[in-house]
Amino acid sequence: MKPTAKQVAHAAHVSIAAVSRAFTPGAPIDPEKRRRILAVAEELGYISPARRTAEVIAAGAVTLVAGDLLNPFYPTVLDSLARQLQGSGRQLLVYALADSDTVDSATDQILAARPSAIIVTSAYLTSNMARACRQHRIKVVLLNRTQRDIRVNAVACDNYQGGRDVAHLLLSRGCQRIAFVGGIANTSTHAERARGFRDVLREAGRSIHSQIHGNFNYPDGYAAGMKLLGGKDRPDAIFCCNDIMALAVIDAAREHAVSIPRDVAVVGFDDIPMASWNSYRLTTIRQPVERMVQEALNLIDNPDIKPTDEGITRLLAGELTVRDTA
Repeated sequence: MKPTAKQVAHAAHVSIAAVSRAFTPGAPIDPEKRRRILAVAEELGYISPARRTAEVIAAGAVTLVAGDLLNPFYPTVLDSLARQLQGSGRQLLVYALADSDTVDSATDQILAARPSAIIVTSAYLTSNMARACRQHRIKVVLLNRTQRDIRVNAVACDNYQGGRDVAHLLLSRGCQRIAFVGGIANTSTHAERARGFRDVLREAGRSIHSQIHGNFNYPDGYAAGMKLLGGKDRPDAIFCCNDIMALAVIDAAREHAVSIPRDVAVVGFDDIPMASWNSYRLTTIRQPVERMVQEALNLIDNPDIKPTDEGITRLLAGELTVRDTA
């Protein structure tokens, strides 16, 4: 039988109430008495009710680590993940990183919840955290990004092919001066979309007309749009590395009285809910969010894939969704 609080109290020569206080953070108890109780409890193998409850919850829990929940794409991922986990009777824990936080700075707190697996999206996973997860035998899956510098599982849209599809579309529309609004240079989403886009232009004997980084957010995307559309040598097409920047460019075009798509075609990437709104009707690459989340959970649930393995990367095809802006 499992040790009880009464047995711990008897062995430590304290009351049952003292045992309870010893396991309650902030409860009034002499520090030396707390240490003695905890030592006896560890020797007997006693687990407090609060810790048992936490372990039951964590047994099937998946922690989502996200660093950019202001981007509407990631709440869409969160919604899909929550629904799919609830459908299998599991819990979802969400750890949202502040702009100034790194995954390393939060590793101890993330691991303290003892999740069965961790999904990391829109945050850079360092080798330190990857190593800590392997040591704790916790599976990690990167979602919507890949990293070649660490051994970890990953599920992402085929960003390279998506970039190629956008370039083919704009070339087929007869666009001549094609600009690119990039995201954050050291992310796989930016790098792969840009590489695919640039490769097709080069194959057609063309190059990017002008390029500005919009850092995947609305304010910087808007500033990029104002600069591109306010100059004398204005582009006739703009590929934005995500939808939120594309919407910002459309708003900037309105400020300059530039007609879309008559004067400038605009294409995004993600297909966030706002992309289909009547005020935007954005042409974009739709990421297969439901399938991406399901693949991430498949990697987590597959017993043949171990936390110490080299890592598996699965790329899923996006879908070119043509609306009114191109």
